[in-house]
Amino acid sequence: MIKNLSRGLAATALAFAVLAPVSPAHADEYTLTEAITSLPIAEEIRAGYKRELYPHWKDDDKNGCSARNDVLIAEAIEAPTVGAGCTITGGVWHSYYDDVLVQGPAGVDIDHFVPLGEIHDSGGYGWTTERRRRYANDLGSDVTLVGVTARSNRQKSDQDPSSWMPIPAVHCRYIGEWVATKHRWALAVDQAEREALLRYAADCPNATLAFDRA
Repeated sequence: MIKNLSRGLAATALAFAVLAPVSPAHADEYTLTEAITSLPIAEEIRAGYKRELYPHWKDDDKNGCSARNDVLIAEAIEAPTVGAGCTITGGVWHSYYDDVLVQGPAGVDIDHFVPLGEIHDSGGYGWTTERRRRYANDLGSDVTLVGVTARSNRQKSDQDPSSWMPIPAVHCRYIGEWVATKHRWALAVDQAEREALLRYAADCPNATLAFDRA
């Protein structure tokens, strides 16, 4: 399983972040500020967006579990029971957006870390259906899909860091994962998003990023 089971228990105030599993020969590494300033700036394009354009919760690795259930199993801090047809019961999860423990899978939303609407706005509008599907079910990075409380996921919706952030203790982690995901998928930022990222990054002076491109 590609997820790190201890991820939900990671320190909430990050001095630095090395994000996404990478192979040294292919990884791109930056300081957080360098990573932000190297993202292209572009106006968002929402025209034509429909959630159905991004086929999600597929079993692309053919292991009998949907991408959603793969993430649930991997991110549980107390392992659930996995039954026939990858039915999941029991288990405990940590939602780092709001520092809440969730009992049972029904209370856990699997968030597309950069929301599908934001993906579309910042470059996904030009993607093929196959690339959209790959993003929507991306198990190749620890940070593309994340288990959080339904409440925090609804609050976040499709907002970028200029209009929504999780609890202050995890701001460095959050913007690091946001920027790493934008780089991984070759996406742009708009001006307000860039300014917000740089403002938050000022409080994360030792943060570094490492990621593979999708």
